[in-house]
Amino acid sequence: MSTFQADIRAAAVSLMTDYAASAGIRLQVYAGRPASIHPPTAFVDGIHETILYSGPTIRIRTPTVNMIVVHRLFDSAEAAAQKDAFVDGFLDYALTRYHEAGANTVIGVTATEDLPNYSPEWITERREVYYATAITMEGLGG
Repeated sequence: MSTFQADIRAAAVSLMTDYAASAGIRLQVYAGRPASIHPPTAFVDGIHETILYSGPTIRIRTPTVNMIVVHRLFDSAEAAAQKDAFVDGFLDYALTRYHEAGANTVIGVTATEDLPNYSPEWITERREVYYATAITMEGLGG
């Protein structure tokens, strides 16, 4: 039984957790959407996967993990500087840990995007607006 998606999710969480610890950032990291957000917080917002077949039983799986990193309550020059330093550091850190999901797989960051007006729709009691970053990581395995 394959555990590839679980391994990719765990690798994304591990990369984020370990990077934060190495950079001295007190980041809360979750494998799924949290019930509440207290920045700085990171979580897996979702996973989607494409599967390419080259025969009836040979496939290449490419899961994509979408993570959200919430930096602060609102967009400001300080928040942007904090985000820039975080993303630059994380990209360099993740580049050296491409086998985080397992010896026969690779994972890497494929995209980042500023989310200056991020408001999580599933948290209804307080509608805060955060400065966040979407980080996309892609895995590759058979």
